[in-house]
Amino acid sequence: MKLKVFSVSKIHKNVFLIKLFSAILITGLAFSLFIFHSSDFSPVFASVTGRFEARFLPPKVIVPENEDLIPQDIEIEKCNLFAGKWIPDSSGPSYTNSSCGNLIDGHQNCITNGRPDLDFLYWKWKPHDCLLPRFDPRKFLQLMRNKSWAFIGDSIVRNHVESLLCMLYTVEEPVEVYHDKEYKSKRWHFPIHNLTISNIWSPFLVQAAIFEDSNGVSSAAVQLHLDKLDETWTSLMPTLDYAIISTGKWYLKAAVYHENAKPVGCHICPEKSRLVELGFDHAYNASLRNVMDFIADETNRKGTVFFRTSTPDHFQNGEWHNGGTCRQTEPVSDEEAEMKNVHKILRGLEIGQFERAVREKMGEDGGGGNVKLLDFTGMLLTRPDGHPGAYRAFRPFDKDKNAKVQNDCLHWCLPGPIDYLNDVILETIVNG
Repeated sequence: MKLKVFSVSKIHKNVFLIKLFSAILITGLAFSLFIFHSSDFSPVFASVTGRFEARFLPPKVIVPENEDLIPQDIEIEKCNLFAGKWIPDSSGPSYTNSSCGNLIDGHQNCITNGRPDLDFLYWKWKPHDCLLPRFDPRKFLQLMRNKSWAFIGDSIVRNHVESLLCMLYTVEEPVEVYHDKEYKSKRWHFPIHNLTISNIWSPFLVQAAIFEDSNGVSSAAVQLHLDKLDETWTSLMPTLDYAIISTGKWYLKAAVYHENAKPVGCHICPEKSRLVELGFDHAYNASLRNVMDFIADETNRKGTVFFRTSTPDHFQNGEWHNGGTCRQTEPVSDEEAEMKNVHKILRGLEIGQFERAVREKMGEDGGGGNVKLLDFTGMLLTRPDGHPGAYRAFRPFDKDKNAKVQNDCLHWCLPGPIDYLNDVILETIVNG
């Protein structure tokens, strides 16, 4: 029998190959585990120092497996995109506080301003009776090639247009091509898709003389012409493919009301005035009648018009002007949410005048055609956590942890809950 002899160098070579193969296996296993768990990290948000900081998601919430599915006994044709609830969403927002240039108004840039909690970013809107696709900015831009949009109304409208612009920015950067003297009305252009989006400042939608400084402090009552629409927006309607119109909260301000070029009454009447207190609801109803009649008349417009119901605030223990705050950090249920009487009045007038105008101007069946109602009041009522609160200002507690600061419980953080209005709007455009 012959004895096989192995050289020392050959043995060393075999040992090296075994070690190399083992190292490759271990590296592959580690990489697989990293990829598997990578979903436990959120999008990266820029801190106030300018650095990017990854963070873990908020505590896991157990959600039934069928939470995001449609019950089998529901008819899709009867889908109501505005009735639903907020459910946990580990994917978070599609943009960050620093990913869309300087589009976000400083008062709504909550994360840059130092808001410490980010859990409010990890919820999405889920209608009860239908699937709601996530907003697809590329699809939106493709559908809106060579189109023109306008968002018409108050500062909540501006809040909304900035949300849409930031979502679209993930595909194409918009170019600002116009602004008025006070930078309240602006226009942006997406050159690759030839899409124009405008923000038109018209907080009452009717003609108004407003006496306020940049901080919103009034020196005199507003002079409001209830029977004369603001030509700032009406003159544009024949050129627009899509318009979103909204108002509401400005009607709560002290004002003198005019009709037929004569004062007819007031709300929070000036001292020594002989005018009759008519209440904001009288003025809002009269103005809305004229607004709705105008947009329901096909000869006044080119494209589709959405009227958005007013959005609720969540001030507690006061209001904007007397120390109201909003410290919630997560959504509430329908049972927990309580709509203030003023919001009920505003929404009731909006829906009532919309339905009347559509019925009278567009047919007895109430079919809206190219005039549509966006009833977002209830959807946003359950998101008291989505406001800037104290973080409307940059790092308000750096110098004094107990500082008394102005809270904003009316506008919405960006990114934040208002982004999901765009999911509903795109779905409405695509599938009616």
